[in-house]
Amino acid sequence: MSTTPRLRRLSRVAPPGEMDTVSYTRREQDNHRGFDIVMQAQDYWFGMEQFRQDRRRAKRYNYGDQWGDLIKDDDGHMVTEEQYIRQQGSEPLKNNLIRRLVKSVLGVYRSQAKQPTCFARDPGEKKLGETMTAVLQANMDRNEMGELYARGLEEYMISGLVVHKKWYGWNDQGQLDCWTRDVKPDLFIVDNKMKDFRTWDVSFIGEIHDMRRQEVCSRFAKSPADYNRIMEIYHNARDVRYLSYTAKEFGYSQLDDTDFLVPDNPSMCRVIEVWRREMKPRYRCVDYNTGEVFKCETKDWKELVGDVNTERLALAKEQGMPVEEVPLIKYEWALDEYWYYYFVAPTGEILDEGETPYEHKGHPYVFRAYPFIDGEIHSFVSDVIDQQRYTNRLITMYDWIMKASAKGVLLFPEDCLPDGYDINDIADEWARFNGVIMVAKRKENAAMPQQIANNATNIGISELLNLQLKFFEDISGVHGAIQGQTANSGVSGALYAQQSQNATISLLDLLDSYSAFIKACAFKDVKMIQQFYDERRVVSIAGRSGTQLVYEPNRIRDVEFDLNIAESTSTPVYRQMANEFLLEIWRSGQINLKQMLENGDFPFSDDLLQSIQGQEEAIAQGQVPEGIANNLREQIQQGADMNAVGRAYNMLRRPTMPNAA
Repeated sequence: MSTTPRLRRLSRVAPPGEMDTVSYTRREQDNHRGFDIVMQAQDYWFGMEQFRQDRRRAKRYNYGDQWGDLIKDDDGHMVTEEQYIRQQGSEPLKNNLIRRLVKSVLGVYRSQAKQPTCFARDPGEKKLGETMTAVLQANMDRNEMGELYARGLEEYMISGLVVHKKWYGWNDQGQLDCWTRDVKPDLFIVDNKMKDFRTWDVSFIGEIHDMRRQEVCSRFAKSPADYNRIMEIYHNARDVRYLSYTAKEFGYSQLDDTDFLVPDNPSMCRVIEVWRREMKPRYRCVDYNTGEVFKCETKDWKELVGDVNTERLALAKEQGMPVEEVPLIKYEWALDEYWYYYFVAPTGEILDEGETPYEHKGHPYVFRAYPFIDGEIHSFVSDVIDQQRYTNRLITMYDWIMKASAKGVLLFPEDCLPDGYDINDIADEWARFNGVIMVAKRKENAAMPQQIANNATNIGISELLNLQLKFFEDISGVHGAIQGQTANSGVSGALYAQQSQNATISLLDLLDSYSAFIKACAFKDVKMIQQFYDERRVVSIAGRSGTQLVYEPNRIRDVEFDLNIAESTSTPVYRQMANEFLLEIWRSGQINLKQMLENGDFPFSDDLLQSIQGQEEAIAQGQVPEGIANNLREQIQQGADMNAVGRAYNMLRRPTMPNAA
């Protein structure tokens, strides 16, 4: 009897491909794989329902709709607070303090005028960091990131969540570039298992799209068969009855009734974009001969690793190199996580899928939640909603009491009514300017007509209102100094500046948290630029006249950059400080006029630089430019003394002291 151990097929003893999650789902769930993705996305979207409700409430309060919370009226029906107050015969008044608060913080942010700056990690590549900063700034200008970041901060204060998406392609104006798009939080999907406030532990992220039928076909149809399939999936969008659909009024929210599967406008096509972490076995490799670190698919291991090591061993044997000295490719097997994307129709058809096409190996979204301690979001606006509600309540109560108080009521005794007059005649005469009321002959000790004015409003409401306004400032940290209010008499400029600085400190956590979001956006922008900018281009540095840098994709593609959020060079204060410094060192003779103009930001820099360059070229050719001393002019015209030409050239480049003879 044979004692050879029996081998069983791996497919019989273990489900094949379970380590490769995409291959496994394709094989085991092929018929309903897309529908399962839709259901998973819907579960995560439903998990964000409370966040969406809180965001809508904070947005209402921020933009003035502050009596919209639902309460029970006297009959037990659910009505808004505004409806209930009107039922009581009063007018719901409000004083929108939240909007003023948000605008003040936005003003502080815009006044800082900071921008991302790139620094190459290798000290020898400092010039490349300066070039990448200029390219990044040019891309930000094209995307109007200043306005996008300001609106993002407003969203950050209202909801506590801001989301941007980075992509490369053609825009509506036919421009091919790296673009940034704002993502509405109501259409955003993210897993609810995250706990890291840096969002590094996210494993599922996506977005709801409503596209025109032509846009869906243009993006996902790669053949006539794909076109026919898409037209069948979205056949309702072709119905002419839906093409005349009228959405809600322009300028008002259209997201309050968002459904996950069905678009608000039936002529649009709902597409669900999903990015999630998948897993499959790979080899992690290090090539000691080239210093390259890379990942290798299992099916490519023989070609990329095995055959290369065999060739190196054979070459080492020919050259007499010891085996232990051969620089082989070291490798190890590992289960590798990677990002995989899906574009799915609500009915479960997968329109497109694939591994992330970006060299940064991540998803295209950048998002930040605040403060996200233990996965919780508490927005800046939500902290002051209670104070805003109580302020509105006091104002409405004040108005109610004043309307119910007696103000100028005439008390007219009946025995004072003259013959032939009734009380209506007295009322008309009382309301008339310069009116005269005749009073009947009174008995002794009879009461005379009198006016009653009852001041019943002084019951402490003013004190309570002032107290709430103080609470509002204390809780938000936005005081009068930071709002630009005029200082009280007797307050020195230094004290007022210190008050403004102290008020800014209370907002430092919020602004620095948002700066971290801007830094993450800039980092992904740099990676996108390095990947997709494959042509040589000339860029200018913002704030430096006449300075141009050349972007060389072959030199910059593999450079690692560090990012910092620094003061922008485009602010008037920064330019003034830089110009004053350059003027000072020019007067001291440490730089020449041309260097000062190249590095400064003067209104006349470009014209003056061109003039100096023209003079240098004229002197180099033996011509006589304007503004040259007579003795040097004669020597240049003689054309024989080249030393004189050199002295004239050096005189143009040498710094001239303002008080020199």
